[in-house]
Amino acid sequence: MPRLLFPAVLLCAAGLSAQTAFFPLKDIRPGMHGTGKTVFQGSRIDEFQVEILGVLENVGPKESLILGRLSGGPLEHTGVMQGMSGSPVYIDGKLAGAVAMAFPFAKDPIAGIRPIEDMVRASTAPSPPAGSSPAGQRRALAFGEKDLTRPIPRPEAALFSGASADSRMIEIATPISFGGFSRATLEAFAPQLRSLGLEPRQGITAGAKIEGPMGNPADLKPGSMISVQLMAGDLSVGADGTVTYIDGTRVYAFGHRFLAVGSTDLPFAKSDVITLLANTNTSFKLSSAREWMGSISQDHNTAVAGELGRRASMVPVSIAVSHNSRHAESYQMQMVDDPLLSPLLIQMAVFSTIDATQRTVGASSIRVTGEFEFQNSPVAIKLNNMFSGDNGSAMQVSLSAAVPAAYVLQSGFDSLRLKRVVLQVDASDRKKQVNIDALTVSRHEVRPGDKVTLTVVMVGDNGAETRYPLEYQVPIGAEPGTLFFTVADGATTNLADFRQILGVNPHSAAQLISTVNNLHPNTKAYVRIWRADPAYQLEGADLPDPPASVSLILAGSQSTLAGVTQTRNSKIGEMEIDAGDQVVNGAKTVQVEIKE
Repeated sequence: MPRLLFPAVLLCAAGLSAQTAFFPLKDIRPGMHGTGKTVFQGSRIDEFQVEILGVLENVGPKESLILGRLSGGPLEHTGVMQGMSGSPVYIDGKLAGAVAMAFPFAKDPIAGIRPIEDMVRASTAPSPPAGSSPAGQRRALAFGEKDLTRPIPRPEAALFSGASADSRMIEIATPISFGGFSRATLEAFAPQLRSLGLEPRQGITAGAKIEGPMGNPADLKPGSMISVQLMAGDLSVGADGTVTYIDGTRVYAFGHRFLAVGSTDLPFAKSDVITLLANTNTSFKLSSAREWMGSISQDHNTAVAGELGRRASMVPVSIAVSHNSRHAESYQMQMVDDPLLSPLLIQMAVFSTIDATQRTVGASSIRVTGEFEFQNSPVAIKLNNMFSGDNGSAMQVSLSAAVPAAYVLQSGFDSLRLKRVVLQVDASDRKKQVNIDALTVSRHEVRPGDKVTLTVVMVGDNGAETRYPLEYQVPIGAEPGTLFFTVADGATTNLADFRQILGVNPHSAAQLISTVNNLHPNTKAYVRIWRADPAYQLEGADLPDPPASVSLILAGSQSTLAGVTQTRNSKIGEMEIDAGDQVVNGAKTVQVEIKE
């Protein structure tokens, strides 16, 4: 064969091998028989039989499903299993679709088969460049949010409106395996994961750490098991499914959504099935990820799709946990770079590391410090908070680590992409906490230029009192009226100082990070000196008690001038009290009258 023709022949052969013929939905008839492919053990792809029962029209917006009875192998015993999502079904050697849906508690292995045309059509959007941020903006999470893990509800495709949970066909839940996580972590976050359509399973294999180069693309075939890895390393999180179709380097899998995030960048690995576990509700495959294969770039209602050989952008995460600043246990991971998923993964990782190494019941105090570095920002988010109590400290600490990240990542600034996360957690068996018990002033009437002595009283364990004297000089030229002094903990002070900022959209990434870093830690008390006069904030900066002419301009421009907000009082100054290595709670206010 001439040398010039050899490359052309190779290209032609490769193109023909990639063009798998599709069996059109319009030609599906009841009584037809087909063959499916999936992995029941190890990495070997086995066949099972499919009897076509009919076509369910309009089960979703312009969506239909092929209804089939599965048989062969272990299916008579297990029924349709979690992890089979995406298993290809062929009729007359042509690809008809993928196993994607099932009836809960069904005695017969009857499945909904997603037509391959729907999978390919919904997943043909161009892949984002490596490291690009997901399309679409998520809701920015306010600092007052109580539950970071509350996800967007995931709809189920009911066959009949108003049908009971037992009589409707739903997407086969995606089994998600946790390696290195404590059992309490799975129990704490299971409701949120299930509402996303993910079924948490405890990882029990050594395959959680995926190392080395990309695997050979030729080893991945329709019917192979894959795991979409959200986190890998000492702690791992992987979602299992099956490959339906490979077109060159393009891969289609699952037959339904994973998280419905649209354009994304999630790594996936080839997996081996360890065993099958039969269950009354839904049986599942227990698998272990082995080697990286590529990246999922599209996550839509009818399929996930990605590219072989393409590395997803991952964020290195380091968490060190110590007890009384000794015996640090270090955890090293890589996690996906996603505004919605990354904060949740951080929260789960911090919770698990504390639960696995420290006491979670009884008096304890836990301090978390660290930083979040970003790709295109010289300034990192700094963390420094402490939590003390008799129970629940692990959840408080994990939430405090995740909320600032969520607020920044979900703010709408595509330039703020995570580069690295480094966290240190230090725990103690003592309850280190004091309460602000009293605030007194040396005099209640003053004149401009006078000094006022403040005394803050804090009470700790066993009623032990600590007094903190402070001195404040009334500014010369201060106008007559009431001057307020409020001593409060970090959380209360943050609400007073940043309530207006958190209610408006920041105008730059630098302003956003500055707002987070200016939040007060809860190991100090803050004495806020203020008056009941209007004040303004411009681009996050305080303009206390401006002249009347400036107030008129700012007040009249609030609806047209971006970044201007009016506050309910005017902060004159602030002093802080370092309470040491303990949490401060409470607030007190006193007032003095300024005389002429």
